[in-house]
Amino acid sequence: MSAQERDFSVGSIKRQIMAQAVPLTVAQVVQLLYNVVDRIYIGHQPEAGDLALTGLGVTFPVIMLIAAFTNLFGTGGTVLFSIARGRRDEAEAEKVLGNVFALLAGASVVLFALCYPLRRQILFLFGASETSVFYADQYLQIYLFGTAFSMLATGLNGYINAQGFPRTGMLTVILGAVVNLVLDPIFIFGLGMGVRGAALATVLSQAISAAWVLRFLTGKQAILKLRLSRIQISPQRTRQILALGLPGFVMQGTNSLVQIVCNNQLQAFGGDLYVGIMTVLTSVREILSLPVMGVSNGSQPVLGFNYGAKENQRVKEGIRFTSVIGIAYTMLAWVVVMLVPRQLMGIFTSDSAIVDTGAQMLKIYFFGFFFMAFQFVGQTAFQSLGKAKQAIFFSLFRKVVIVVPLTLLLPVIGLGVQGVFWAEPISNAIGGLACFLTMWAVIYRRL
Repeated sequence: MSAQERDFSVGSIKRQIMAQAVPLTVAQVVQLLYNVVDRIYIGHQPEAGDLALTGLGVTFPVIMLIAAFTNLFGTGGTVLFSIARGRRDEAEAEKVLGNVFALLAGASVVLFALCYPLRRQILFLFGASETSVFYADQYLQIYLFGTAFSMLATGLNGYINAQGFPRTGMLTVILGAVVNLVLDPIFIFGLGMGVRGAALATVLSQAISAAWVLRFLTGKQAILKLRLSRIQISPQRTRQILALGLPGFVMQGTNSLVQIVCNNQLQAFGGDLYVGIMTVLTSVREILSLPVMGVSNGSQPVLGFNYGAKENQRVKEGIRFTSVIGIAYTMLAWVVVMLVPRQLMGIFTSDSAIVDTGAQMLKIYFFGFFFMAFQFVGQTAFQSLGKAKQAIFFSLFRKVVIVVPLTLLLPVIGLGVQGVFWAEPISNAIGGLACFLTMWAVIYRRL
């Protein structure tokens, strides 16, 4: 990008959003390989692949919890950072970056200290059985050592993108993912480490990604740098970061809560087989959600910059554009799921029981998938413009008010284990439309 192209208040806003979104999407695809490739290799192990896959699924709430705190500081700070750039207040933007670094580093130490000694108890609480906990603990006891690497790499990478360097941000993730792709088969199969090998490969790749991000943000190429003199926690600035990052934290935190409730209900009504199926379905959803997430995340710095520059018509145009792209893509993804459910399941496992039963559950879980785009677009608009309270409310509304009660209720009123899978599409429709229509009324029409 040229210097002019990094000024998001001039030129085509559609092109600027896509210039951010495309490399972001590629980066997210590659980042997803960190965990998805682990699941694919583990699921295809010749012995106990199905149980190992189930064990890996039980670790998801812990991984989501770490991601929630990463979003709390990283995403909240990115919004402040982008608005400060729009006001041309570079000193404040660098102070935000330094504050976020200190918060991420401190939180990673606290999370490791809390989770590591209690990991087995946590895994049983999160839905592990006496059989699957063996594999879950093998993965988690190594993965937790990479907490700081994961939080710094993911939480700080947004500050590369927000400066108009999306390709560099993309390379952050590509570098780590390539290392993970190379090391996974070596550790899992070559050295016979199994689940432990998958975790070790992930930790090493995250370490390399973190080193790349820190090298860029402290180097000459960065417009706004991570400076030692700026690494300090300001109570006032931290409150602003937490307020704006809370929606992302709530989204990830409630994802963790939903996964915990799902695992326990699946274990009670179906057993380890259905926990393994949900592990695969979660992976498929993550893959298919990436493009719409990329467009939403790519629009955040552009919308925030233009809002800070008081270019309201450009903000409205950006919201319209992300809405059309997101809805069109998710409708296409829904069609694909309905046509090839068995093939999608077969990517992750060769176990016939998981493939056969999972294909049926996949059609239920993804029913009306396009409603999810409404949630993404509404949430992004609220967060990009600093409307934290609305963003938090709709995060809680969809997950806590709709998904969790439905997950608990539907299985006991006659739907059995299928009720757990029906909770997701129902919540997408109700929560997504409520979020989008409210955003349209209280933000879009008033800009």
